[in-house]
Amino acid sequence: MRSRLPAILVVVIVAATLIAGLVAGAQRDDRSGPVDLVVLNGRVFTGAGERPAEALAVRGNEILRVGSNSAMKRLAGPATRVVDAHGGSVLPGFVDGHVHFVSGGLGMERVNLLDAESLDAIRAKIREFAAANPDRAWVLGRGWYYSPFPGGLPTRQQLDELVPDRPAYMTCYDGHTGWANTAALKLAGITAKTPDPADGVVVKDPKTGEPTGILKEAAQGLMSKVMPQATRADRVRAIRRASGEASRLGITSIHEAGTGGAALEMFEEVRQAGALNVRVYAALSVTDEMTDADAGRFDALRQTYAANPQIRVGAIKIMGDGVIEAHTAAMLAPYANNPSLGHANYTPQELQRIVAMMDRRGWQVMTHAIGDGAVRMTLDAYEAAAAANPAPAAGRRHRIEHAETIDPADFPRFKQQNTIVSYMPFHANPTPAQLTVWTTNIGPDRSSRGWVSRTMQQAGARQVFGSDWPVVALDPRLEINMAVTRRTADGLPQEGWLPDQAISLESAIENMTSAGAYASFDEARKGRLAPGLLADIVILSKDVFAQPPARFLDAVVDTTIFGGKVVYSRGRD
Repeated sequence: MRSRLPAILVVVIVAATLIAGLVAGAQRDDRSGPVDLVVLNGRVFTGAGERPAEALAVRGNEILRVGSNSAMKRLAGPATRVVDAHGGSVLPGFVDGHVHFVSGGLGMERVNLLDAESLDAIRAKIREFAAANPDRAWVLGRGWYYSPFPGGLPTRQQLDELVPDRPAYMTCYDGHTGWANTAALKLAGITAKTPDPADGVVVKDPKTGEPTGILKEAAQGLMSKVMPQATRADRVRAIRRASGEASRLGITSIHEAGTGGAALEMFEEVRQAGALNVRVYAALSVTDEMTDADAGRFDALRQTYAANPQIRVGAIKIMGDGVIEAHTAAMLAPYANNPSLGHANYTPQELQRIVAMMDRRGWQVMTHAIGDGAVRMTLDAYEAAAAANPAPAAGRRHRIEHAETIDPADFPRFKQQNTIVSYMPFHANPTPAQLTVWTTNIGPDRSSRGWVSRTMQQAGARQVFGSDWPVVALDPRLEINMAVTRRTADGLPQEGWLPDQAISLESAIENMTSAGAYASFDEARKGRLAPGLLADIVILSKDVFAQPPARFLDAVVDTTIFGGKVVYSRGRD
């Protein structure tokens, strides 16, 4: 016995050491060990109606704890990064629920007309850009509004005056209309004899029959054939640039609204280089010729990215109609100033076939539907798919993108079908440049149902907000401010445009955070500031809940944290 006692003691000591190590590990796992990052002195938004916390702690790429300054300080070790919020709002990273990231990044190198709200401002910007870039073979830009031009549309002669020496082409802010000068039209072979392509219009002078320089919808493809095309390197650079801009604005997730396999490969290249600081939920673009074979290829692409930590494919994007400004949105009744009903890009049968096919395969469907006619046809297609197919395991979360005007009879259908309304509130920015043509074209009755956030909220519909960048600026604060105040950034009109449709600041923020996570089936891992969720966080310079909602734009982004790492800082921490 005496000879075996030391061996037993050794076993006991070893076991005790292992148990102590396990206990220590358990203590670290249950939130008591050192952490990688803490945010202190903030007003941490944990959800509408909930009392804000002061601080939070991050370990790895997840939020570990949310609570008081003193509790988080106790978790900090020598290697912990401390970010001081200086009393500002600490929010979940913004989710842009509808964006075109590649084209937005490319547009940062072209003429930007989004803030040019007068004819003089448009002229000045194009002229200055052309003069500053004399070596470019083409002068390209986007963002012009309809209202500064007499009759709502510019002419090739106006662009000839600004760029007389080479081709020039400017895409309208909504992306549905192009403006070419004479040199560009000649290169594209567009003449008085050019027929309208399917789903497009080559606008011609009613007196001379000559093209005016305006190309609507699919007619823009005639110009795309001769315009300089962005190279793969250009597009990769654009994604990098867009990612940096997103971080500056507090955006940590995006829903890429219409893309393909080649673009996804570029996103992946940027991710592997460590330069993609957003999580990408991608919707693949489809056409009315979609087949089962195409769907099979989509399924394979979805599987390719199933395990990717930042890029996921889960939806298809359908272009259901056009836009109200160009009389191409599909309406239930004729436009107020045009006998047309607009144009649906699909017959009801075509739309129902594609929706049912992809719904059966478990895809989310995102349909661009702006006019009340397109909205109804889309709801009908979703309803038919639900009747034809067993409910998918994750439940249906189909979406209607834009839904700028909805017939009242269709309000309750969104909740009944669990259809998400995907709004871009800043599209309703009540400046003459943005809203005058829109309201004039459909008249006062339908205009009174523009971007009806409050009505849809009361009807129990889920909403997600996005920018549609580069159609408008990427800044999420503009979307939130418009949803809350229904005013311009300058506070006009004082009473707000359709003020009864304003929603609370808390609701608007949730529509750009947790709702965005829900809309991509990610609510279990992001969109809120809670233990166990991804540490995607934005810190604003002010406590936005302690000031009048009309002052929301006074707050700027101080810090953006993506996956537990600071990816943008104004330098205050």
